[in-house]
Amino acid sequence: MTLAYINDELHLNGHSLKGLAAQYGTPLFVYDEDALRSQCRRFHSVFEGEALDYSISYASKAFTSIQMVKLLEEENMKLDVVSAGELYMALEAGFPAADIHFHGNNKTAEEIEYALEMGIGLFVVDAVDEVALIDRLADHPVDVLLRINPGIDVNTHSYIQTGQEDSKFGLSIHNGTAESAIDMIHKSDKLNFKGVHYHLGSQISEEGPFLKALDVVFEWLSNASIDVEILNMGGGYGVRYTEADVRFPIEEGFSRIIGKLKTLAAEYDIALPHIMIEPGRSIAAEAGTTIYEVGVVKDIPGVSRYVSIDGGMSDHIRTPLYDAEYEVLTVEAGDGESIDSHVVGKLCESGDIIGKNLSLPDDISRGDLVAVATTGAYHYSMASNYNQMRKPAVVFVTEDDVREVIRRQSLKQLVQNDVI
Repeated sequence: MTLAYINDELHLNGHSLKGLAAQYGTPLFVYDEDALRSQCRRFHSVFEGEALDYSISYASKAFTSIQMVKLLEEENMKLDVVSAGELYMALEAGFPAADIHFHGNNKTAEEIEYALEMGIGLFVVDAVDEVALIDRLADHPVDVLLRINPGIDVNTHSYIQTGQEDSKFGLSIHNGTAESAIDMIHKSDKLNFKGVHYHLGSQISEEGPFLKALDVVFEWLSNASIDVEILNMGGGYGVRYTEADVRFPIEEGFSRIIGKLKTLAAEYDIALPHIMIEPGRSIAAEAGTTIYEVGVVKDIPGVSRYVSIDGGMSDHIRTPLYDAEYEVLTVEAGDGESIDSHVVGKLCESGDIIGKNLSLPDDISRGDLVAVATTGAYHYSMASNYNQMRKPAVVFVTEDDVREVIRRQSLKQLVQNDVI
């Protein structure tokens, strides 16, 4: 992401954030479209260089919109969805149904029927009873992967660990449930078992857990005599929110992961399967920035200072939810002293916090603008109407262009589903 001060004013990919705020209002999500495309191409480049049979599926939950889906199709990405809503969004954007994969730990019959009717590429089955449910609802052959738990703990927040033994996702390879589900799939005359999927968690900064998972999964596949055409290794590649964070090294990390794959395939004397990965956050997060306008600045002598902004947990839930930390910058660079400040939202919760003890100018005041970096993933997609806050607008910028991709929600839209 190209976020930099030009003549003491913060710009994204050459565009003035102050000018964008004036044109589109605040809060405002701004995405560097060039950065989105660059990340897609980085992942493709790694696999193309290894001459592998592969596909890369973007995880819609990170951020989705019609224009985002169109961009992904242009970049030769597949798409993962976890709800009828995400599937509908993708189809409205004209995305090929055959390139869509349906995930989720509790797919409803309505969602399964909709996905079957639309002709999606495959289901990622997450539970034993889901096998029977899809089998009952399908009226044509359906390709499926089974989501497994390899029992790998990763060093990340407990809320975003997903591959450990105690998880609501997937089926354990250690207690026999995964094998039982595969047997059920093989016995079905409608379900085609294509392979397995696993996801270890999010914000993983190095390849170690992925290498360990490959050892565990290949040993299990061999011992259980399970043949797979597809191996989906999930996503979870870490991004930089603050200087303390370590980005997952895409080129170097995948070089080692792919090397391990080839070694294990040779060791177990099996053909290398089609490899899938599912980046979401690592494509969208650092491409996005949120612009806010400062309102009340409240000094509590000898205690703290609160800088309130015109958004909050309705569009920035990760800090209240995970204690996630972010870099907050003033849109106009100041030359005065800086003091520690709590940046907080306007929602009626004490936990509505963007960041604590952040260094901000001592003269910051109402009407100033601040920018929160790395808000491209799990911000707009997790936005809510709590306190009847309206969801912000979203714009994409390239070096040469600015385009609005989601309009700001209107007051009328807040009540459009109410029965009068």
